[in-house]
Amino acid sequence: MWKSRTKTDLMIEVWEALDCENIGEKEIVAIEDAVRERFGANAVDSPMKIARLLADEGAELRHAEILALDVERRLESPYDAMFRNILKFSDFKQTLISLRQLENLRQKFLRENDKEGLRLVRETALKGKNRAQMVSQNKRVDARKRAEKAEITEWFSIWLQSPEVFENWVRLRQNSKDFKDKFETTIDAD
Repeated sequence: MWKSRTKTDLMIEVWEALDCENIGEKEIVAIEDAVRERFGANAVDSPMKIARLLADEGAELRHAEILALDVERRLESPYDAMFRNILKFSDFKQTLISLRQLENLRQKFLRENDKEGLRLVRETALKGKNRAQMVSQNKRVDARKRAEKAEITEWFSIWLQSPEVFENWVRLRQNSKDFKDKFETTIDAD
């Protein structure tokens, strides 16, 4: 149906086909639908970005409608609820629970071939690793807590490198003499 080969050209082509002088919610949604159909959901730009492109092409904007649509889109990210409060690593048990939740999401996104979801899983795990590492290197933090955070940093590293082997690795690690000597704790997060 559409002749354009690039996303930008497609947005302009759809606007021209709508044959309207000004752009608001209805027109932005029509452009989003065409881009989604042709290039996939991840290619759809924010309503504000689409509006800016069309304004540069001479379209008059119905600003209030576009702003309301943009706010609505930003609030409805399908990933927000999945990642909310997922990252907890105050102790080994919470870290293990967090990593298992991340692994469950990773498996889900792999099955669905969801590249954005996979990127967010990795980004979240890296954030956890970096925060744990910062605490482990902070000399103002108690030595025992620094050691725990260094261990947790290692857990995140192993999971990021080889999530498929993490469960077996962490089980072996928890049963190791070195871990038991260092932390004198057992973890029951099943």
